[in-house]
Amino acid sequence: MARHNRDGSGADQRGFAYEVNYQPDWLRHVKVTRVLQSGRQSTKTMFRNPADRQEASPGDRIRTRIVSVAQGLDFEVAVTDLKGAVARVSVAFLVANERGEKEAVEFTLENELPPPL
Repeated sequence: MARHNRDGSGADQRGFAYEVNYQPDWLRHVKVTRVLQSGRQSTKTMFRNPADRQEASPGDRIRTRIVSVAQGLDFEVAVTDLKGAVARVSVAFLVANERGEKEAVEFTLENELPPPL
C-alpha cells in the first residue's frame, strides 16, 4: 500500500527556493534545467529523496507538487501508472525572468529507488 506524500525543499542554479511534495517510494530526485545568461544549458539536482530504497509499493498513482513562491511557480503532476513502469516525468514551466521575458524552466522527476529488501 502506498504511503502518504512527504515534504522536502531545494534550490536551483539561480538560488530560487522550492518546496517539493513527493511520494517517498517513487521519487528519487528532481532535476532543474535552465538556459543561463551565457546561452548555455545548465542542469542541477534540486532535490534528492533522503531514502535509499522503497519501503512499500508506490501505488498506482504518482503525485508530485513543486512550488516556488518567488517565481510564482506552483504545479502538481499526477500520473496513473498501473504497471509501475514510469521511470521519468518532465515538465516545462514558463516563468518571467529578470527582464520580464518568459523563460522555460524544465523539471525532471526520476524514479530510481530500488524495491524494498
